[in-house]
Amino acid sequence: KLGSITQIFFITAAAFASLSLYGYTTQRDLSGWGSFLIMGVVGILIAGIVNLFMQSSALQFAISSIAVLVFAGLTAYDTQQIKDNYYTVAGNVAEAGKAAVMGALNLYLDFINMFMFLLQFLGNRE
Repeated sequence: KLGSITQIFFITAAAFASLSLYGYTTQRDLSGWGSFLIMGVVGILIAGIVNLFMQSSALQFAISSIAVLVFAGLTAYDTQQIKDNYYTVAGNVAEAGKAAVMGALNLYLDFINMFMFLLQFLGNRE
């Protein structure tokens, strides 16, 4: 069981690093993804609440699959937002500090959620 958790952690770390690198280096504007991905998070939350009552393993599999994709997209989107916001608050030390904390929190939540849903999706059930 510990081997499965470790394996999923390294898969998550590699995916997170590559998606964050993509969000940082791409020339595409990912700002249009924001509202779509946030609606995906809301849909995952609603589906999760519904599945609390239904206890459907198929629905849980679908939720986990979709959630991994949504948080993968959010990782790239949030990284690009952090990069874009850096130039906006570059001269203001107080605002830069707040932006750094919020950016780190967003990326932390993306990583944790991607890890949890990958663990549900791929984890060993022993």
